[in-house]
Amino acid sequence: MSDMVVVRKEGLFCVPGQFYIDPWRPVDRAVITHAHGDHARVGHGHYLSAASGVNVLRSRLGEIHIDGLEYGERIVHNGVTVSLHPAGHVLGSAQVRMEHRGEVWVASGDYKVEPDRTCVPFEPVRCDTFITESTFGLPIYRWQPEQEIFDDINSWWRKNADEGRASVVFAYSFGKAQRILSGLDPSIGTIICHGAAEPINRVYREGGVALPATVMVTQVDKADIKRAIVIAPPSAAGSTWMKRFGDYSDSFASGWMQLRGARRRRGVDRGFVLSDHADWPGLMTAIRATEAPRVIVTHGSIPIMVRWLRQVGLDAAGFDTEYGDEDETVEAAGDPVAAPAPEGTPEGTPEVTDA
Repeated sequence: MSDMVVVRKEGLFCVPGQFYIDPWRPVDRAVITHAHGDHARVGHGHYLSAASGVNVLRSRLGEIHIDGLEYGERIVHNGVTVSLHPAGHVLGSAQVRMEHRGEVWVASGDYKVEPDRTCVPFEPVRCDTFITESTFGLPIYRWQPEQEIFDDINSWWRKNADEGRASVVFAYSFGKAQRILSGLDPSIGTIICHGAAEPINRVYREGGVALPATVMVTQVDKADIKRAIVIAPPSAAGSTWMKRFGDYSDSFASGWMQLRGARRRRGVDRGFVLSDHADWPGLMTAIRATEAPRVIVTHGSIPIMVRWLRQVGLDAAGFDTEYGDEDETVEAAGDPVAAPAPEGTPEGTPEVTDA
């Protein structure tokens, strides 16, 4: 039987359905898993996404021809039954389930398995072939519970506020910024958002996501800035915009902050290990839950994951794609980090290092 999904120069292509999934070059029909820039690009003739992601896509791509599909709702296109299922990554993120002649494939897009307050939790979908991301597909990546990170951020913010110093968190404007906002304690002080994040905040609120009140820096008295927390994109670091905050303490929120040297390369005071992608145990949990005998690994630590999956008895291979990661810009260069093998690692599996 021929593969239902293959890689073409335009992107992942569903052969019987004649549509693409998160294509990186313009195509007639594109199914979009979520609105991060490496998965959702301008120029396609028609877009299909989860209904909750339509307004996010429009806010980032402008006026596009798009239809939204409720999670679990099914449509048939060229004989392929298509449905979208929660990926737990960001607002409107989805896995794409494709069924044709009794065979089921699922393309995950990006996902995480820990629930959060800003999007519908990940839903395992049984299938014959599972296409999984592997952004953090090394055993070293194991996240703390989300609330512990939020408690840490709030404690750091409170300490800075008591000392009369603003707290700055560098975080990506779509997804990460809103997730951090959902865990902040607004009783500590004012919450200031960069202009890149505020439009996305509005889309989240309109989508029913509860976020604390936020303001632009131009709306805040200078005296209040000293007790404020500031959510800004990494691109704002070192900009003239940052001079408004005087003597501030800064931080960076990313899964890469778990790596030795990543915080130093960012040049920030604190690193908070918070990711919207699954860690190693999360990836393994998700893959097992699909009960798929065949797994195809994309963008991330493809060789390591493929080898591991083969050693635990799965038919595994990789897809070369052009996905980067807007949400988690790779910080892994340099400073090799010896990583412990996962529990139950087959004998002979090499020590995993940070490449």
